[in-house]
Amino acid sequence: MKMPMIKTKLPGPKARALIDIDNKYVSPSYTRSYPFVARKARGLWMEDTDGNLFLDFTAGIAVCATGHCHPQVVDAIKKQADMLLHMSGTDFYYPSQIRLAEKLVSIAPGKKPKKVYFGNSGAEAVEAAFKLARWHTRRELNIAFFGAFHGRTMGALSLTASKTIQKKHYNPLVPGITHIPYAYCYRCPYHLTYPKCDVYCAHWIEDTLFRTTIPPEEVAAIIVEPIQGEGGYVSPPPEFHQTLYRIAKNYGILYVVDEVQSGMGRTGKMFAIDHFDVVPDIIALAKGIASGMPLGALIAMADIMDWEAGSHASTFGGNPVSCRAALATIDLLEKELIANADVQGRRLEQGLRQMQEEHECIGDVRGKGLMLGAELVKDRESKKPAAKLRNAIIAKSFEKGLLLLGCGANTMRFSPALTVSADEIDACLSIIDDVIKALTR
Repeated sequence: MKMPMIKTKLPGPKARALIDIDNKYVSPSYTRSYPFVARKARGLWMEDTDGNLFLDFTAGIAVCATGHCHPQVVDAIKKQADMLLHMSGTDFYYPSQIRLAEKLVSIAPGKKPKKVYFGNSGAEAVEAAFKLARWHTRRELNIAFFGAFHGRTMGALSLTASKTIQKKHYNPLVPGITHIPYAYCYRCPYHLTYPKCDVYCAHWIEDTLFRTTIPPEEVAAIIVEPIQGEGGYVSPPPEFHQTLYRIAKNYGILYVVDEVQSGMGRTGKMFAIDHFDVVPDIIALAKGIASGMPLGALIAMADIMDWEAGSHASTFGGNPVSCRAALATIDLLEKELIANADVQGRRLEQGLRQMQEEHECIGDVRGKGLMLGAELVKDRESKKPAAKLRNAIIAKSFEKGLLLLGCGANTMRFSPALTVSADEIDACLSIIDDVIKALTR
């Protein structure tokens, strides 16, 4: 079984020199979890500037769905770069953009006609969804969720409710947004227990919110992540989305799903919402859509995407190189990687659950496919969050050559490339098990 190989003290001398330059010239607003300076990568294996070899279970925050530098994706990028880099998809036409729009419509949930808008990122996709919902409905109010992360542009940030630091000093934000609790069953905000609760958190919208605070006929959209990402990889029960969707349809409200982190095969289906038997009105995509090239997309029912020419656009959105990379990515997903995400996701989940039985500090294991979270607690009875332990595990894993990221207040996220093998999963689990044992003796 291939394992990481760490040759130097971390960070190594070359990495330290570059980090010193970074500290001098680069914005301090970035959140660097540990001093890793990437030089090159293939698949799930990354080499830093000092030649240390790491196993990557972040995939660039769920971006490199096909693994780092997949040869089929790299070949598509090179061929397109030789032909055309840019001519603005806002004012002209690209074959690759047109073909990608056609492909996205063919794989999106539901049989009704759809159309696609292209941007550069997840935040832009959400921003476009936010604007389109207002344009189409002529309504000003929206519902979003605590724990949600939708991006950092002002509209997307207004929908976000993940960490206060993300909003500090930026108020006033876009008005008319009401945040409500997500179906976080491990820490139910209403102190109820599923399934006896009958997804009270969803019914509360109609039973209380619409009766006391918000006129439903003024709500443009319910904007929700199928599985919360930055909020802690929180996977709701199936009735949650089904109930929300029914409520939305009862009042002419658009159902907008943010699949930026959960989409493109990561959960063992092309879109995470496919697990919940719901056909959304609008889907926001990015991250894994183009295997590392910047691209965001918005898929909406054709009768909803009724905005006029010039009402929204992006100079770089739908860049031909990014679109070509996306077409290659989707081809790989359909042929093999979605199936692999399902198979290897089950292996990873089983390994984490076995570890949970051995370690009191793992309070909850949740998610779907290769979008899995392990929540750390001080003890299982009180469920007090063990944020410091979570951070220590991630830091110590880095020292042993495993790249991980956190999410939520105290959850470790597992979002490896969908090319991950059984041996790579076993290597990851072995390192974490050793780290937890060392830290909890």
